[in-house]
Amino acid sequence: MAADGSGVTRLKDLRQEGSMRAVFPNSAAQNVEAVFLNTAGGVTGGDHFSIDAQVGAQGRLSLTTQAAERIYRAVGTDFATVQNTLSVEQNAQLFWLPQETILFDGCRLKRRLDVEIAQSARFLMLEPLVFGREASGEDLKSCAFSDRVTLTCEGHPIYADGIQLNGNITETLRHVAIGNTARALANIVLVDPNPGPLLDHLRQLLPPTSGASLVAQNVLVVRQLAADSFALRQALLPILTLLTNDAVPKNWRL
Repeated sequence: MAADGSGVTRLKDLRQEGSMRAVFPNSAAQNVEAVFLNTAGGVTGGDHFSIDAQVGAQGRLSLTTQAAERIYRAVGTDFATVQNTLSVEQNAQLFWLPQETILFDGCRLKRRLDVEIAQSARFLMLEPLVFGREASGEDLKSCAFSDRVTLTCEGHPIYADGIQLNGNITETLRHVAIGNTARALANIVLVDPNPGPLLDHLRQLLPPTSGASLVAQNVLVVRQLAADSFALRQALLPILTLLTNDAVPKNWRL
């Protein structure tokens, strides 16, 4: 994606293969909205998925998914792998807002997100994660999940995070110091030249099981735990509305 001579963001190049597809619905916001869908219906051991997206100078792009991504039981010991690589150039804006990733019992997943952000760019990331569907009585008794996020600005690391969970994840999350019985979580990171003025308003929107802080002058981080996916989404929508300036992708409101 890149802005043309009149400042309108346009698609410069698109390549897709396998079961991953991108569609571009009309957006009322001042940006291009891309929606990814997995025509395979889910992810399981041995699958390999990747997204590589670049936003050129002055461009504005939102990336989301058609629905929650389901990580199903793996047959054997093979992991599913997901590698997403993003870049945001000078004075550009990128919203990375996938819907929930739902882990099923027996799943094996290694996921990584790497983002390079220009000094004057704006980047918003949301990663919501659901540990089984509580309404269906699903417990995660035997799983392996690894998640890594790395953000760099002009080549210098500004944020790194990771989750490593193995075995009985449901039991692990019952510990007070870990999940306190929560079945869903979200990690939000905003990289912006001046995110500070948003912090007080943001904290007023957070439920008691959340927290927000500036970890650097240009990096704002929100952590959120929730009892289930429904409670998580209810809390996330007003937060996303604030951080996107009311440009939440349509799929999040369906």
